[in-house]
Amino acid sequence: MNNSIDVTFLGSGTSYGVPMIGCDCRVCRSEDPRDRRNRSCVSVQAPDGSVLVIDTPPEFRLGAIATALERVDAVLLTHSHADHILGMDDLRRYSHLLQDTIPVYGDPDTIETVGSIFAYANRPYFSSDIPSLRFQCIDAPTEIAGLPVTPIPLIHGARPILGYRIGNFAYCTDCSEIPPASWPLLEGLDLLVLGALRHTPHPAHFTLAQALQTVERIAPAQTLFTHIAHEISHADTAAELPEGVQLACDGLRVAATL
Repeated sequence: MNNSIDVTFLGSGTSYGVPMIGCDCRVCRSEDPRDRRNRSCVSVQAPDGSVLVIDTPPEFRLGAIATALERVDAVLLTHSHADHILGMDDLRRYSHLLQDTIPVYGDPDTIETVGSIFAYANRPYFSSDIPSLRFQCIDAPTEIAGLPVTPIPLIHGARPILGYRIGNFAYCTDCSEIPPASWPLLEGLDLLVLGALRHTPHPAHFTLAQALQTVERIAPAQTLFTHIAHEISHADTAAELPEGVQLACDGLRVAATL
């Protein structure tokens, strides 16, 4: 019996994306495809083929095409900042293909925001023009699209947001602090995806050094850093990371167990 999930990075970049508009730095001019980063998003495919997506950034459509994402059965939102939700309208293609309404989960603040911005999508019928979505809050472990999903409370600057654990995989982007009650939810991981913005301090994100300290405490089998800014060169940084820790890149596919 297949007991693994497949995680695919549709994007691994920060809110500006990389290259950043109007920037002539070495990373923004890099010819290394790993330095070209859509805003952060992953898809998670279950053993039965159903798919969860975590966040719908502005380049969601481009990431979906690049990774041949053929279905979306549900969406998990970490929070409602623009770089995490503004590709949501492109879910219309998936609700039309599935002829089904796609549930979208998040904390109450996030659901209130997306429910206002995308109010036209909150409906139970299907067309090729408007997505059919159902917005609902998540505050406890539940099964979504056949997968066990546990929300993980995180702190993003002054704002509480959510990470998610699915089996032995956890996704924690845009994180500047992990509350005490959330550490036990991150034990025994095969795969941790963690935000690591840049080298210099930021009030709402882990630096690379802070992310490494967090990895040392959690001790997952494998870690991939995401939500990466143009300050970080993939090739240069990858050569300096400890064993079991890597930078994510757009299009990367990895597996974890349930």
